[in-house]
Formats: sequence, C-alpha cells, structure tokens
Amino acid sequence: MKNLKLFIQLTRLDKPIGYMLLFWPCLWGLTIAYDFENNLNIYIFYLVLFFLGSVLMRSAGCIVNDIADKNYDKNVSRTKNRPIASEKISVIKGLFYVSLLCSLALIVLIQFNKLTIILALGSMPLAFAYPYMKRLTYWPQLFLGITFNYGLLLGWISIQENLSLVPIILYIGAIFWTLGYDTIYGFQDIKDDEIIGVKSTSIKFKNNPKKFLSLCYVITIISIIIVGIKMNFNNFYYLFLILIAMHLFFQIKSLNIKNGNICLNIFKSNNILGLIIFLNLLLGKLI
Repeated sequence: MKNLKLFIQLTRLDKPIGYMLLFWPCLWGLTIAYDFENNLNIYIFYLVLFFLGSVLMRSAGCIVNDIADKNYDKNVSRTKNRPIASEKISVIKGLFYVSLLCSLALIVLIQFNKLTIILALGSMPLAFAYPYMKRLTYWPQLFLGITFNYGLLLGWISIQENLSLVPIILYIGAIFWTLGYDTIYGFQDIKDDEIIGVKSTSIKFKNNPKKFLSLCYVITIISIIIVGIKMNFNNFYYLFLILIAMHLFFQIKSLNIKNGNICLNIFKSNNILGLIIFLNLLLGKLI
C-alpha cells in the first residue's frame, strides 16, 4: 500500500486535472472530425482510447518532469515532498515506471490508423523535452501548449486521416488557452522560481498578468468562432460561446497572483471549461 500511494503521488493520479486538460483537446479534435450520422461505436471507442492515452502519457510525463527537476523541486515549498525530490522513489525506479507507462500507451496507440501512430510518435521528443524548457526560455508554457494540445490534431486525424485548416485553427486557440491557464498555475511558485533561477511566463508577465492573459484568451475565443464559421455551425453554437467567454473573463477578473490558492482554483476551473467547449462543439455538430 505504501508503494501504491507513492506511485499515485508520483504520477499525480490523485490530481485528475492534469490528464483531463490533456484529454479535452483530444476529444475536441475527435468531435469536430466525426460524422455523427454514422454508428457511434467508433467514436466511443476512440474516446476511451484517447482518455487512456491521456492518463498514461500524463503520468509518464510527470515522472520525467520530476526526474529532470528533482534538484529544483527540493528548493520549492510546493514540490519538495514529491517522491523523487524527497528520495522516497529512486530515479532508476522512476525510469522503470516511465518505460512501463509508455509501453501501455503504445498498446493504446496502435489501435489507431498509421498516420495517427506516426504523428503521435513524432510528438514524443516534444513531450519529454518540456521539463528542460524552463531553463532555456521564459516561454516554457508556450512549449507546453504546443505539446499538451497535440492530441487535438491526433483526434482529427484518427477519423479524417488527413489534416485541414479547421483543426489547426482550433489547435492554435488551444495553445493560447494552455498558455493562459499554465501562466496562472505558475504564479504559485513565482517567488521560489525566481530564487532558484528557472524561467516562466508567470515571471515574465508578473507586472501585467491580466493584459497578457486577456490576449491569450481572446485568441482562444477567436479561434473557436472561426471554427464555427468554417464548420457552418448554427447560432446555438455562438450563444453557447458566451458562456465560454464569461468563464475566461471571470478567470482574469478574479486573479490575484499573490494568492496561491486563488491561482490554483482558477487553474482547476479550466477542467470545467474544457467540458463546456466540448459540449459546444458537440452541439455544433448535432444541431
């Protein structure tokens, strides 16, 4: 039981917000690509596969991140008790878990068409390079957005077996969504990060956070509008979009970068937003 608890802490399985934020873009791409006049079995099957893949790859990514950041995590109050930073789990055992999780993810992946498999494998270097970006640039959250929302393109390709402008537009919007919410998340650690010398958009825009977040979220909303136009969605889609815009507006309005609990709660609220965007896309396809 002790080892199980450590494994859950290591992979953050007790914090579903991470793998859900990875899963929603996959589901968005799958939803806009699918023809709902066909049998729903394939849609539901792929939905389950993307969910499993999100859980497995996010878990593996957490371990890689903790291995890469173990010396930094020791000096950050929020992360110093993580299993690898506190040496409750060795790096060797962590790498074993990564191999196991990636092997299971590969079993999930090979259920898709060849193009999806090739493109998914091509994204692996991005996923495992992310932990090192905070050492090189003030834009690791942008790199995370590019990586974290890659599943949106895979969701589309798994059905259409090609790439078009619509999923790319939504992908760009999702990148800026992630850039926004992960910047909010980063405000929790800003003091420790400045001391130990890692970089982030949270640090870069700490003097004007709401302007930066407003820009990110406006781009997200514009991308969702353009997708609706390209997909010929009806007016209900745009009415529902008001709810999305209000959610993003209240994220910015309620932000207090000096209050870690507020930042964390705003970050977590994006799980609900991911669901709302999914329902909006689904209504756009069905009505």
